Amino acid sequence: MCCVGHFIPAYIKHASLAGYDCIWLDMEHRCFDDRQIQTLLAFCHLFDIDCMVRPSTRERGRLYRYLEDGAAGLMIPHVSTPEAAQELVEAVKFPPIGNRGLDGAGLDSNFFHDPVDEYVDFANRETFLVVQIETPEAIEHVDEIAGTPGVDGLFIGPGDLGLRLRRENRAADMDDCVRCVSEAAERHGKAWGLPVSSREQMERFSGSGAQLLNRVGEFHAIMQTLNQGIADFENLKVGGAHA
Repeated sequence: MCCVGHFIPAYIKHASLAGYDCIWLDMEHRCFDDRQIQTLLAFCHLFDIDCMVRPSTRERGRLYRYLEDGAAGLMIPHVSTPEAAQELVEAVKFPPIGNRGLDGAGLDSNFFHDPVDEYVDFANRETFLVVQIETPEAIEHVDEIAGTPGVDGLFIGPGDLGLRLRRENRAADMDDCVRCVSEAAERHGKAWGLPVSSREQMERFSGSGAQLLNRVGEFHAIMQTLNQGIADFENLKVGGAHA
């Protein structure tokens, strides 16, 4: 995956052409209006790349509306208990797995799909729910969370989790937590992953079974390009001297 937190339709095309499987659309920490979200999701369908939406809400109707608008899946932050995981399953999966409301006239159903049961089976099978493990409490309950039917994946939030481990003076370190999550995911046949910042990390976690890896976002690309540009300016020689 790669991440985007701004309305940049061209990013969708270039991520797809580069070979990414999925775009993480971050709405937890970034601001989008509903029409911008629908537009970006339509571009994802146009360029054949999945979009995983991280919403800023757990409001039931809004969650499954993102799926109706074409999201391949949802990633919900700060899921610390199996009860919270089950509530999310109820919101975003159709019966018999959950209790999602039926419309059948969104982009996910090509704006109308009949028979209904075929659409419902497709939606349950082809859309996913990922929950974020970001607190010590979530680590304590990770086996129950991973075992919740309808939860498809676990995604570690190392920033929030690391902050809480430090501030709460927890004995466990990040490596312990990653191991707990990976083992729980393996026991229950669920995907898991986390953001990575280097090829070495990608190799390490992929070798441990991680399937959900996020590498770079538009912030990284912008900063890298600007830093390289200013370095070029600083090294520019004009008339035999540095400019």
